Amino acid sequence: MTLKNAPFVIERIFNAPSTKVWKAITDKNEMKQWYFDLEEFKPEVGFEFQFSGGPPERMYLHLCKITEIIVGKKLTYSWRYDGYEGDSLVTFELFAEGNKTRLTLIHEGLESFPVSNPDFAKENFARGWTQIVGTSLKGFVEIF
Repeated sequence: MTLKNAPFVIERIFNAPSTKVWKAITDKNEMKQWYFDLEEFKPEVGFEFQFSGGPPERMYLHLCKITEIIVGKKLTYSWRYDGYEGDSLVTFELFAEGNKTRLTLIHEGLESFPVSNPDFAKENFARGWTQIVGTSLKGFVEIF
């Protein structure tokens, strides 16, 4: 695997129990506080959901389908864009460490998106996930 094809991985430790972090990543009412405002979300294999995101002048419809659930520990879903080539997988893995939780997020398959579109560049995903996981989710689970 070349570095270009390597998945994006981010790991953070939250000062919150894993049950709280799990609820934050699987409850649509909590997700809209730190992630995207999903119309519907059920942590069940096969459940499909979608949301819009991206720069205000170029919003993209994200199409996702849950592929794996290990309750309290792991959530994986496909992530693709309506009207564009490419299919990727996003995995959230939780590891309880006393009253803290270590979260690992892996986004693989980024190289399958059109390289001609700079919005799909790996560094944009890195910036986005770092903000979402490192700031938004961290703040949400540690404050509320």
